[in-house]
Formats: sequence, structure tokens, C-alpha cells
Amino acid sequence: GANRRSTSVVQASMLRRGLRVGAGTAAAAAGAVLGGSLAFASDDHIPAMKLDWDHEGVLASYDYRSVRRGLQVYRQVCASCHSIERIAFRNLVGVTHTEDAAKKLAESYDIVDGPNDDGEMFERPGKLSDYFPGPYKNEEEARGANNGAVPPDLSLMVKARPGGVDYIFSLLTGYYEAPEGKLMQPGLHYNPYFPGGAIAMAKQLEDGQVEYEDGTPATVSQMAKDIATFLAWAAEPEADERKKSGVQFIAAMLLALALAGYYKRLKWSVYKTRKITYL
Repeated sequence: GANRRSTSVVQASMLRRGLRVGAGTAAAAAGAVLGGSLAFASDDHIPAMKLDWDHEGVLASYDYRSVRRGLQVYRQVCASCHSIERIAFRNLVGVTHTEDAAKKLAESYDIVDGPNDDGEMFERPGKLSDYFPGPYKNEEEARGANNGAVPPDLSLMVKARPGGVDYIFSLLTGYYEAPEGKLMQPGLHYNPYFPGGAIAMAKQLEDGQVEYEDGTPATVSQMAKDIATFLAWAAEPEADERKKSGVQFIAAMLLALALAGYYKRLKWSVYKTRKITYL
């Protein structure tokens, strides 16, 4: 009888413990669903990790050293396939380069211009007003060089993809061996952050691939951070100016409100303090 009672006590204790664990798991799952961070096994990809970025926040500014390093990563790694057709060399002045340095950078590119007096197109050194040239002459050439896939323009990529800058970082650092049972078509690579998990772009970043001008170690995560920051800036080059203008507008409105309040009290003080006597 004592053994049966002891067994019953142990079973009851294990049942209570199981209920508590189950309740905690259910609560965690409910919180994840409400927060939008739960990935199911049936999903074709997982959401990008939420990271803290220097430029996020009302009063935050871009890390312009990171923007300059990101431009270097773009030019040495990404520019062979992707364009940034909405960014002109003049956009770099006062951001990543001085005016003279931006001019020298522009002149290092050959820009197709024309027609000339003979009706022919010609090449000339770039100038500040020119936009970064793309790697391909047209969409057909891009398809032919990439097995039928057209590499997208990166100017607005941060705005075009859910997750924005977090997605860019996760995608570039998220290449893995395909799990067992995941069938990969020839020419595709497994990346759980890409919809479908199969992406035509191979892994592009390797440690030490770029030699940064400022001596920063070029790890995969550092390069991914820098190119993501650069693309965030490329999508909104005016973001910091807009924030600055917003702060100035709010300060001006507060000053105007204070002056209006003072003037109102001064103007109406005569009427509020006067005494009317009736005979």
C-alpha cells in the first residue's frame, strides 16, 4: 500500500509539472504569434533577424564610415551583377567623399553618351551629375549572363523587401548547406531567409575578401552590415536632412507657441484686470 501511494504521489507531481511546462510553452507560442516572430515548419523561409542599427530612431543618423565601407563592398563585390541606377556621384559629396574625391571617382567610370555630331554614341569619363552605370547594357544581356535571372537594381532594395535592412544582412550571412530532404534545383543555393529557400545568387561574401581603406577587419558580418547600411542610405539619402528639418520645425513651432501665449497674456491682461464700475 505504501508503494502504491508513493507511486501515485510521483505521478501526480509529474502531471502537475507537465501541465506547467505545457502552459508555459503555449504562452510563449501565443506571444510569438502575436509578435509575428514565429516560423512554422510549413513556411518556405524564416523571417529576418531584428537587429539594432545606428540610423534607426527619430534623432539617429547614418554611420557614414559604414556607408563609405558599404560603397566599397558594392563596387568590389556587388557591382559586377547589380546596379544602383538612382544614385549619382554628386550624392556622395559631403557624405562619403569630398567634392574632389567624388569627381575623381566619377572619372574612373566610362559613361556612354551621345549621339555626337555624326549620330554615334561615345564613351567619356564620368562627372558628378552622372549616375552609377550598371553592369549590363540591357535586360537581355543580364539574363544571358545569369542563367535567365535578372539581378535586381539595389537602389530601393531596402524599401522593396519586407524586413528592409535586416533582410539584406540576414540574406548575405544566411547561406547554409541544404537540410536533408530539401531538394535544390541546379544553379540554386540554399538560404532560409529567401522566399522558397532557394536563391540563384551564390554566396558572395568571404572573410578578407575586401581590404577596407580604414583598416576595419573585413569579416562576412562586417561587410554584410556595411553594404546593408549603404543600401539603407541609398534608398533614403535625404533621411538625415529630413530628420534635421523635422527637429527644426518642432523647435520653431514650440517657440511660436510660447510667443503666442505670451502675447495673448500681454494683450488681454488689460481687459482681464480692469475694473468696471456702474453708477
